[in-house]
Amino acid sequence: MTQRPIILGIVGDSAAGKTTLTRGIAQVLGEENVTIICTDDYHRYDRKQRAEMGISALHPDCNYLDIIQQHLNLLRTGQPILKPIYNHSTGEFDPPEYIKPKRYVIAEGLLGYSTRGMRDSYDVKVYLAPPEDLRATWKINRDTRKRGYTPEQVMDQLSKREYDSEAFIRPQRQWADVVVSFYPPPDEMKQDDLLLNVRLVLRPTIPHPSFSDLLDRPDNHLGSAVRLGLDRDMGKPVDVLEIDGHATSEQVHELERLMCNEVPYLGQFCSLNGNQGIGKVVGTTGETLQSFPLAMTQLLITYHSLKAANVFQSLQQIPARV
Repeated sequence: MTQRPIILGIVGDSAAGKTTLTRGIAQVLGEENVTIICTDDYHRYDRKQRAEMGISALHPDCNYLDIIQQHLNLLRTGQPILKPIYNHSTGEFDPPEYIKPKRYVIAEGLLGYSTRGMRDSYDVKVYLAPPEDLRATWKINRDTRKRGYTPEQVMDQLSKREYDSEAFIRPQRQWADVVVSFYPPPDEMKQDDLLLNVRLVLRPTIPHPSFSDLLDRPDNHLGSAVRLGLDRDMGKPVDVLEIDGHATSEQVHELERLMCNEVPYLGQFCSLNGNQGIGKVVGTTGETLQSFPLAMTQLLITYHSLKAANVFQSLQQIPARV
């Protein structure tokens, strides 16, 4: 193969924002270039069976992890799969779907990093870790509007799933190259999804843009709206980039220029070059507005996906030694 698909993983707990982030990245890369699969489709049991057995969808024993691993390996080598489909509305399984990988494959779900074989299939691994109270709010809003639950039912479900979340979902954070945490500013009395800050944990498992070169410049205009620091995450040293929801478009554009100038072809995806689709969120009243922290998160992950593609292409051009 002259070019294999690039596999991007997006993992997090239920209602952590995986689908929102996945759709945004697909829009940035071009939906015609992206295949999206949901690893939550690989449940062993439907909703009725899970209730009878007393097992949650978050438990590894409730999912065909071996088939997920097999399908990721097939997609990575450019081969099609017959993917199961779990219907979240009915709680039952729909007929499987024939999937052919495009240039980029995004695999999002609950347990995507559970096995070594699955983790080795990804070029870039992202983990979503919003504060638990914010995730609960998102889950209540989603499940009451789209899945027919009452707020009380959702809260009861969250309580029953907490043990599995702590045991099986959150430990996957350690395997991520980028950990994304959207959170409300501490001085905001009323939560506004459009004014959320983002905290991006950047692990040294993959090379990240040289943000320090920009932030340390004498003519830096980012002020306190964009901050880069050192920290420890799960006991290991990391860089941390924080972007405030109150950041201006001019401040965010400086970060865009840094990434768009570093990787070939990334410039075509920047909002500076006419792509106004990044960072779009739907408010509680249905209006569509732009979040600059979300836009920068989407662009950073796009940066890594394109860089992985460039690295693979460069390796293919190296002559084999005789």
